[in-house]
Amino acid sequence: MNTINIYCYVVFIILSETVQIKSQICEKTSQYGECSTNSACGCFHMLGANDNTGVCGFLWPTCSRLVTCNSSDNSCLQSSTICVHHPQCDDRPLCYPTAMIHENKINLKWTQNAITVAGGNGKGQELNQLYGPAGIFIDKSKNIFIVDSENRRIVEWKYNARQGQIIAGGMDQLNVKRDMIVDEQNHSIIIADERNRRVIQWSNEKQQILIDNIDCFGLTMSKHGFLYVSDRNKGEVRRWKMGEYNNTGIVAAGENGQGNKLNQLNSPSFIFVDEDQSVYVSDWGNHRVMKWRKDAKEGIIVAGGQGAGGNLNQLYYPQGLIVDDFGQIYVADYWNHRVMRWYEGDVEGEIVVGGKGGGNQSNQLNSPTGLSFDDEGNFYVVDCWNHRIQKFEIIL
Repeated sequence: MNTINIYCYVVFIILSETVQIKSQICEKTSQYGECSTNSACGCFHMLGANDNTGVCGFLWPTCSRLVTCNSSDNSCLQSSTICVHHPQCDDRPLCYPTAMIHENKINLKWTQNAITVAGGNGKGQELNQLYGPAGIFIDKSKNIFIVDSENRRIVEWKYNARQGQIIAGGMDQLNVKRDMIVDEQNHSIIIADERNRRVIQWSNEKQQILIDNIDCFGLTMSKHGFLYVSDRNKGEVRRWKMGEYNNTGIVAAGENGQGNKLNQLNSPSFIFVDEDQSVYVSDWGNHRVMKWRKDAKEGIIVAGGQGAGGNLNQLYYPQGLIVDDFGQIYVADYWNHRVMRWYEGDVEGEIVVGGKGGGNQSNQLNSPTGLSFDDEGNFYVVDCWNHRIQKFEIIL
């Protein structure tokens, strides 16, 4: 396999048409073969190219969004696309976006004007309203589960529904503030009942206390069967083996008191765990995102860390946090009313959505909190003080 990691011309002749793209080329590589250090990338064979030559791109684009090439000459009418073989989607050649071909970085983009998919009817307690929403989860059917913070309830909005339904809390049963997890396998919800200082499991309208006496904020669950909880007052993240909550858990980040050193956190909020069991933490009070590798004694700064501010190298009270399959870190930059994307090791991040001042227009956010993707790559942002959930559609 020969991979060229430079910007170069890809030139092939189809009825005397020359196509030029800026990309990473893979030569003598099988269809979908390894072409990058990023496991989410594979080689797509190009039409008209010889010797198993292709472009190195994202392996799992949404098939329904790819347009077939022109049948007469295998050209693409869409700008910034190239005709490739993608038999897992269709036997016919398809137009693949060159924006998704970018060395080891995948340059995903979303529409800047969002669609409101939940709430958006002012703050309130009615089933078509939210009040200060925070955490969010999107299931495989695109149903939306929301921490409706100031209403002290968890609500579910079915796909394309005009109102939600209460599935936990209400009637002063919960004092949830920020985060929860939907455990689809066990048909239950795990909730950071923060104001009651406990983590509870809610199933079939029954609740069970899993962890007590904890200033819980963020929650996440790893594929390895661990529950992670951030404790804002202690400045730490601990993990418990699912079902084994009769101990104090194991420290996964922090435990050295509140502070700004690399072995400390300051009011940690949302958390994320990747496949290597590295823990990413929105270090709220330090205006940064930290990454703690499994069993590490200190973390590294992967976003922000330059004080509170609105420059591209800064964050201002980060909240929701998610890391995609390419290792790209997405952060809800709360007081900057924007969502940022950072690559580990980069000095600056980039604005993904928002960043146009706090407001209620479709291209604006007002203090974003939770973040999520659906299985097509659409991006959902909890627009907290606009009391709505915004969906930004992926551009392919």
